[in-house]
Amino acid sequence: MSTATQPGPFDLIMFDLDGTLIETAPEIADAVNDTLTRFGLEPVEQERVDRWIGHGTRELLIQALAHRTGSSHEDVRNASTFPTVEAEFGAHYQRRCGTRSRLYPHVRDTLQALRAQGVKLAVVTNKEDRYTQTVLDAHGMAPLFDRIISGDTLPVKKPNPAAIHDCLQRFGVAPERALFVGDSSIDVATARNGGVAVWALPYGYNMGEPIEACQPDRVVADFSVLRAAACRTMAP
Repeated sequence: MSTATQPGPFDLIMFDLDGTLIETAPEIADAVNDTLTRFGLEPVEQERVDRWIGHGTRELLIQALAHRTGSSHEDVRNASTFPTVEAEFGAHYQRRCGTRSRLYPHVRDTLQALRAQGVKLAVVTNKEDRYTQTVLDAHGMAPLFDRIISGDTLPVKKPNPAAIHDCLQRFGVAPERALFVGDSSIDVATARNGGVAVWALPYGYNMGEPIEACQPDRVVADFSVLRAAACRTMAP
């Protein structure tokens, strides 16, 4: 992690969603456990669900089923019954979205301040679009973003840098003027692959590992620090 003054200002800031902007793990766990119970399986612990977040809800469901049935991920993914289980999960998660999630401190006012300074803002998440939109709408967040890229918006998802390239091209921003903000090794890898700076928040879902181990350019414990990301002079 760099401790020197960071380059700036940034004209484009891209954000991960789960664990970065919104704490969503409790309601994801509710939907997973609703589904497991429906099919006669024991529920899983919140802490375990936290570690599974990052690759999209479909992969998270696969991990939960594999854990509870003792099957391999591939066997679960290829099972003839999986589409039925996935559809059941989808219904539960749509119902659960927004019921136990919450914005992290200073997220809304910081995003509003950045927009007021003319910074382009984007969400880049591996969560499927139908859930992304539902969660953002539940918290009145969608209007704050100029671009929302979900796990099924493009043919590939994080850590592939396609979403970063999409945003850079769409807004005509050079890589050195763009920042990615996330909470996991997936986010750090995505930013590195896309050639942009990356700041990380330590309170999200990084598969149980400390975010410092991923070596982002900066770890910021308080989201409001991002207000300075559009300023000519930024504190270390």
